[in-house]
Amino acid sequence: MNTRLQSAAILAWFLSAAAPAWASELEGIRVWAAPDKTRTVIDLSDTVDYRIFSLSNPDRVVVDIRQTSAPDSLNLPESDGALLDKVRTGTRNGTDLRIVFDLKDSVKPKSFLLPPADRYGHRLVIDLFPENGSADPPRIEVPAVELQNRDIIVAIDAGHGGEDPGAIGAGGTYEKDVVLSIAREVGARIDALPGFQSVLIRESDYYVAHHQRTEIARENRADLFLSIHADAFYDRSVRGSSVFVLTKNRATSEAARWLADRENRSDLVGGVMLDDKEDTVAAVLLDLSQSASMEASMDAAKYVFRSLAKVGKTHKKHVEKANLAVLTAPDIPSMLIETAFISNPDEEKRLKSSRGQRLIADAITEGVIEYFQQTPPPGTWLAANPDSLQKDRYIVARGDTLSGIARRHRVSLAALKRANQMSDDRVRAGEVLTIPAI
Repeated sequence: MNTRLQSAAILAWFLSAAAPAWASELEGIRVWAAPDKTRTVIDLSDTVDYRIFSLSNPDRVVVDIRQTSAPDSLNLPESDGALLDKVRTGTRNGTDLRIVFDLKDSVKPKSFLLPPADRYGHRLVIDLFPENGSADPPRIEVPAVELQNRDIIVAIDAGHGGEDPGAIGAGGTYEKDVVLSIAREVGARIDALPGFQSVLIRESDYYVAHHQRTEIARENRADLFLSIHADAFYDRSVRGSSVFVLTKNRATSEAARWLADRENRSDLVGGVMLDDKEDTVAAVLLDLSQSASMEASMDAAKYVFRSLAKVGKTHKKHVEKANLAVLTAPDIPSMLIETAFISNPDEEKRLKSSRGQRLIADAITEGVIEYFQQTPPPGTWLAANPDSLQKDRYIVARGDTLSGIARRHRVSLAALKRANQMSDDRVRAGEVLTIPAI
């Protein structure tokens, strides 16, 4: 080798030895604010070693990730409106990545690594809890239980949320968004009923672990738990709504097995450590002494299923069963409602539309009302006033319009037409209409 080539080889070796050996690359940082914490998810190309510590004056949390680089152009998250002010990144010791979370107040950080799951790769999850706050599940203020005249509590769980979008439609619609809208619609209808109160398990875009969803319902003494979803399947032609209850045995269809596998894995996507099994879930899986609750779940699910069948196609002709972690509350009748297949382009459009969401919410609420009319819980206002939700009658007056009658009675036009088996909006003076109790 001549002297020039030898010098070039030595220089190339020196440069390669001096260059940092990146073990991982930062791919993005995502932030969600939940009622009890702010969650940050750091997406990485590989597993990493890291350390995390807090500083004060001003308050901030610092994360040092060994042998990790960051791209030159990176969209950093802005303030979450709660605890987080801004995020900064830099290089430390020439080889390590430093991420600084500037805070509005002091926090207690909790962090853990997650392996790849579904569409996500390696992740470092950091939960920031308010220093003077509580890490307990959010709950509403429910009055002390009285012997008589208490409200019926309906817990409404919008599936997925935050870093877990759920299924994604062909048009890019996120399941987590449409089911939250439908859950809010159902909650508003429940709250408008005398003797009823709703609890939204999540009120905005953040993730809640499966066991925590049922725990929130139990802490709020729910009489019924509804988990609302929008199904997906590898065959995009599949369509129709479904209602599922828990089973100790095999799922009742291929779609039910597909659903259970996808939903039960969402804790990995949503950023939940699964190496410590929660006592509540473990007790349910070991004991399953909630046979009476499972029977009540099936009874309630049949009413909701029949109501959904009035407003659109159902995937099957009966309530289905699946091993779903979110339905394992031992003492609350529970069901999972697949409102439609978001993987079907036509049903995706329906799920996105306000009218479609209202139709679904009307149907779910109607099924809930019919179930509790038949089996009002003892000690509730409804048990003491069994005729309070009976359907009212209205005699059409001259000049009335169907839309005006619907507004006057605070029901949707679709629900009013359905209750009276009407194919159009025409009404005649003197005609007697049934007003649904939703």
